[in-house]
Amino acid sequence: MKLDLYQVDAFASRPFEGNPAAVCPLDAWLDDVTLQAIAAENNLSETAFFVAGGAGYHLRWFTPKVEVDLCGHATLAAAWVIFNRLGYSADTLHFETRSGVLTVRREGDELAMNFPAKTLASLDMHDEVAAALGGIEIEELWISDDIVAVVNDTVLIESLAPDMQRLKTLPGRGIAVTAQGKDVDIVSRWFGPKVGVEEDPVTGSAHTSLAPYWAKRLGKPSLTARQGGARKGKLSCLVEGERVVIKGRVAPYLQGVISLPEDAC
Repeated sequence: MKLDLYQVDAFASRPFEGNPAAVCPLDAWLDDVTLQAIAAENNLSETAFFVAGGAGYHLRWFTPKVEVDLCGHATLAAAWVIFNRLGYSADTLHFETRSGVLTVRREGDELAMNFPAKTLASLDMHDEVAAALGGIEIEELWISDDIVAVVNDTVLIESLAPDMQRLKTLPGRGIAVTAQGKDVDIVSRWFGPKVGVEEDPVTGSAHTSLAPYWAKRLGKPSLTARQGGARKGKLSCLVEGERVVIKGRVAPYLQGVISLPEDAC
């Protein structure tokens, strides 16, 4: 069996920036064990698989260890492949996912994803989270599907050295550490060892929590953002009620073919 495979850098203006994602178009779904094995073999934070159907495509995302409910950068990557490699001519894509129907729209050289906004609740675990993050001082602590730790200095984010084993004991999918930026509105880093991703360079889905928080705190719905440690990427967010529009660019890197024996599928 031969399967097309694309690797692109999401939230990037050129290769080696942003967040790499693998994208695998399928004619029909393979079994979950095979999908997970392909994602593990790709060894990127996410592999996106999609099948045409309904009003657009059915889309799923896998880390090297688990299937996840929502992934921003791999959605951006999948949309870029459909628009730019599969000849999709309309300006808007519809994806059916575990997080409902998501849309991605072409806007010049950027793609705009429309995602549901997350609601944050206060989390009273300052000592445990601070210890897991290397003893940093946390200004505010919140949780949605991710923990959101707000700090008052971007230098703290650059120098983070979290304890991955301790992070695994915390609630939620992962943890976003964020501060107000100087040249952008939001800076952050995201860690998810519980789902097999120690650090994700640019996590689009995390901004469904970060953007509503910062929009309220800064008093404006439109925000610029940068995420990452050694590797970084840029995106912009627009909070519209209970939705967040997340925009970014994609840089192609690799195109190839997966070869699988029939008994592996």
